Amino acid sequence: MAEAYTPRLRGHYDSVVRPKLIEQFGYKNPMEVPTIEKIVINMGVGEATADTKKATTAAADLAMIAGQKPVLTRARKAISNFKLRENQPVGAKVTLRKVRMYEFLDRLVNMALPRVRDFRGLNPKSFDGRGNYAMGVKEHIVFPEINYDRVEQIWGMDIIVCTTAKTDDEARALLKAFNFPFRQ
Repeated sequence: MAEAYTPRLRGHYDSVVRPKLIEQFGYKNPMEVPTIEKIVINMGVGEATADTKKATTAAADLAMIAGQKPVLTRARKAISNFKLRENQPVGAKVTLRKVRMYEFLDRLVNMALPRVRDFRGLNPKSFDGRGNYAMGVKEHIVFPEINYDRVEQIWGMDIIVCTTAKTDDEARALLKAFNFPFRQ
Protein backbone atom coordinates (compact mmCIF):
# COMPACT_ATOMS: atom_id res chain seq x y z
CA MET A 1 0.00 0.00 0.00
CA ALA A 2 1.33 3.44 -0.96
CA GLU A 3 2.21 5.84 1.85
CA ALA A 4 -0.06 8.87 2.21
CA TYR A 5 1.38 12.22 1.16
CA THR A 6 2.02 14.71 3.97
CA PRO A 7 2.61 18.37 3.10
CA ARG A 8 5.89 20.02 4.10
CA LEU A 9 4.18 22.40 6.57
CA ARG A 10 2.33 19.53 8.30
CA GLY A 11 5.68 17.86 9.00
CA HIS A 12 7.02 21.25 10.18
CA TYR A 13 4.04 21.53 12.55
CA ASP A 14 4.61 18.08 14.04
CA SER A 15 8.39 18.39 14.45
CA VAL A 16 8.93 22.10 15.26
CA VAL A 17 5.74 24.08 15.95
CA ARG A 18 3.96 21.70 18.36
CA PRO A 19 6.96 21.22 20.74
CA LYS A 20 7.62 24.98 20.66
CA LEU A 21 4.01 25.78 21.62
CA ILE A 22 4.00 23.12 24.38
CA GLU A 23 7.15 24.69 25.82
CA GLN A 24 5.81 28.27 25.49
CA PHE A 25 2.30 27.75 26.92
CA GLY A 26 2.90 24.63 29.09
CA TYR A 27 0.10 22.45 27.67
CA LYS A 28 -0.46 19.21 29.62
CA ASN A 29 -2.55 17.42 27.02
CA PRO A 30 -1.13 17.17 23.46
CA MET A 31 -4.64 17.65 22.05
CA GLU A 32 -4.95 21.17 23.49
CA VAL A 33 -2.05 22.45 21.35
CA PRO A 34 -3.66 24.78 18.77
CA THR A 35 -3.71 23.76 15.12
CA ILE A 36 -4.86 25.43 11.92
CA GLU A 37 -8.35 24.09 11.28
CA LYS A 38 -9.26 25.62 7.91
CA ILE A 39 -8.59 28.52 5.56
CA VAL A 40 -11.49 30.36 3.94
CA ILE A 41 -10.74 32.44 0.84
CA ASN A 42 -13.40 34.91 -0.27
CA MET A 43 -13.37 36.98 -3.44
CA GLY A 44 -16.06 39.64 -3.68
CA VAL A 45 -16.73 40.92 -7.19
CA GLY A 46 -18.71 44.16 -7.05
CA GLU A 47 -18.57 44.59 -10.82
CA ALA A 48 -20.60 41.38 -11.21
CA THR A 49 -23.79 43.47 -10.93
CA ALA A 50 -23.20 44.77 -14.45
CA ASP A 51 -21.75 41.58 -15.92
CA THR A 52 -22.37 38.18 -14.32
CA LYS A 53 -19.53 36.65 -16.37
CA LYS A 54 -17.05 38.48 -14.10
CA ALA A 55 -18.10 36.40 -11.08
CA THR A 56 -17.50 33.22 -13.09
CA THR A 57 -14.06 34.48 -14.19
CA ALA A 58 -13.19 35.34 -10.60
CA ALA A 59 -14.31 31.86 -9.52
CA ALA A 60 -12.06 30.29 -12.17
CA ASP A 61 -9.07 32.31 -10.92
CA LEU A 62 -9.89 31.35 -7.34
CA ALA A 63 -10.04 27.68 -8.37
CA MET A 64 -6.51 27.97 -9.79
CA ILE A 65 -5.22 29.64 -6.62
CA ALA A 66 -6.90 27.25 -4.17
CA GLY A 67 -6.71 24.04 -6.19
CA GLN A 68 -10.36 23.39 -5.38
CA LYS A 69 -13.65 24.40 -7.01
CA PRO A 70 -15.13 27.49 -5.31
CA VAL A 71 -18.79 28.16 -4.55
CA LEU A 72 -20.41 31.22 -6.14
CA THR A 73 -21.81 33.54 -3.46
CA ARG A 74 -25.12 35.13 -4.33
CA ALA A 75 -26.95 38.24 -3.14
CA ARG A 76 -29.47 37.46 -0.40
CA LYS A 77 -31.78 40.33 -1.19
CA ALA A 78 -32.25 42.98 -3.86
CA ILE A 79 -30.78 46.46 -3.31
CA SER A 80 -31.85 48.90 -6.02
CA ASN A 81 -29.21 51.54 -5.23
CA PHE A 82 -26.46 49.02 -6.01
CA LYS A 83 -28.36 47.60 -9.04
CA LEU A 84 -28.37 44.28 -7.21
CA ARG A 85 -31.01 41.60 -7.71
CA GLU A 86 -31.80 38.74 -5.39
CA ASN A 87 -29.82 35.55 -6.09
CA GLN A 88 -27.39 37.36 -8.42
CA PRO A 89 -23.75 36.09 -8.20
CA VAL A 90 -21.56 38.64 -6.40
CA GLY A 91 -18.40 36.65 -5.62
CA ALA A 92 -16.83 33.30 -4.88
CA LYS A 93 -15.50 31.54 -1.80
CA VAL A 94 -13.64 28.33 -1.02
CA THR A 95 -12.85 26.51 2.23
CA LEU A 96 -9.57 24.59 2.37
CA ARG A 97 -8.81 21.85 4.88
CA LYS A 98 -6.06 19.28 5.51
CA VAL A 99 -3.58 18.75 2.63
CA ARG A 100 -4.86 21.55 0.35
CA MET A 101 -4.88 23.95 3.32
CA TYR A 102 -1.21 23.29 4.15
CA GLU A 103 -0.23 23.53 0.46
CA PHE A 104 -2.01 26.89 0.12
CA LEU A 105 -0.47 28.17 3.36
CA ASP A 106 3.00 27.25 2.06
CA ARG A 107 2.43 29.12 -1.22
CA LEU A 108 0.87 32.11 0.59
CA VAL A 109 3.72 32.64 3.06
CA ASN A 110 6.68 31.71 0.83
CA MET A 111 5.61 32.89 -2.64
CA ALA A 112 2.59 35.22 -2.67
CA LEU A 113 3.24 37.57 0.27
CA PRO A 114 6.85 38.36 -0.78
CA ARG A 115 5.49 39.35 -4.23
CA VAL A 116 3.06 41.96 -2.79
CA ARG A 117 4.11 45.49 -3.69
CA ASP A 118 5.15 47.75 -0.76
CA PHE A 119 4.71 44.87 1.68
CA ARG A 120 5.65 45.85 5.22
CA GLY A 121 4.29 42.80 7.02
CA LEU A 122 0.89 41.55 8.14
CA ASN A 123 -1.13 43.46 10.72
CA PRO A 124 -0.64 41.70 14.09
CA LYS A 125 -3.98 43.08 15.35
CA SER A 126 -6.24 41.35 12.80
CA PHE A 127 -7.29 38.60 15.19
CA ASP A 128 -10.96 38.24 16.18
CA GLY A 129 -10.54 37.45 19.89
CA ARG A 130 -11.15 33.72 19.40
CA GLY A 131 -7.90 32.81 17.66
CA ASN A 132 -8.86 33.37 14.01
CA TYR A 133 -6.81 35.63 11.73
CA ALA A 134 -8.19 37.62 8.78
CA MET A 135 -6.14 39.36 6.11
CA GLY A 136 -6.77 40.96 2.76
CA VAL A 137 -4.78 40.75 -0.47
CA LYS A 138 -5.39 43.64 -2.87
CA GLU A 139 -4.27 41.81 -6.03
CA HIS A 140 -4.89 38.16 -6.77
CA ILE A 141 -2.05 38.19 -9.32
CA VAL A 142 0.57 37.78 -6.56
CA PHE A 143 -0.11 34.02 -6.62
CA PRO A 144 2.20 32.11 -8.98
CA GLU A 145 -0.71 30.10 -10.48
CA ILE A 146 -2.21 33.19 -12.11
CA ASN A 147 -0.78 34.05 -15.53
CA TYR A 148 -0.41 37.83 -15.48
CA ASP A 149 -0.82 38.19 -19.27
CA ARG A 150 -4.21 36.42 -19.35
CA VAL A 151 -5.79 38.39 -16.50
CA GLU A 152 -8.59 40.72 -17.62
CA GLN A 153 -9.13 42.35 -14.25
CA ILE A 154 -7.40 42.38 -10.87
CA TRP A 155 -9.47 41.37 -7.84
CA GLY A 156 -8.79 41.46 -4.14
CA MET A 157 -9.46 38.61 -1.76
CA ASP A 158 -10.00 37.98 1.94
CA ILE A 159 -8.10 35.12 3.56
CA ILE A 160 -9.29 33.90 6.96
CA VAL A 161 -7.12 31.42 8.86
CA CYS A 162 -9.26 29.56 11.43
CA THR A 163 -7.35 27.96 14.31
CA THR A 164 -8.31 25.90 17.35
CA ALA A 165 -6.53 28.41 19.63
CA LYS A 166 -8.56 29.80 22.53
CA THR A 167 -6.85 33.22 22.65
CA ASP A 168 -5.25 35.61 20.19
CA ASP A 169 -1.84 35.20 21.82
CA GLU A 170 -1.89 31.44 21.22
CA ALA A 171 -3.00 31.95 17.60
CA ARG A 172 -0.32 34.62 17.06
CA ALA A 173 2.36 32.25 18.39
CA LEU A 174 1.04 29.45 16.15
CA LEU A 175 1.08 31.59 13.00
CA LYS A 176 4.48 33.10 13.88
CA ALA A 177 5.84 29.55 14.12
CA PHE A 178 4.53 29.02 10.56
CA ASN A 179 6.68 32.04 9.48
CA PHE A 180 3.80 34.50 9.03
CA PRO A 181 5.53 37.86 8.41
CA PHE A 182 3.87 40.01 11.10
CA ARG A 183 4.78 43.70 11.42
CA GLN A 184 6.93 44.62 14.43
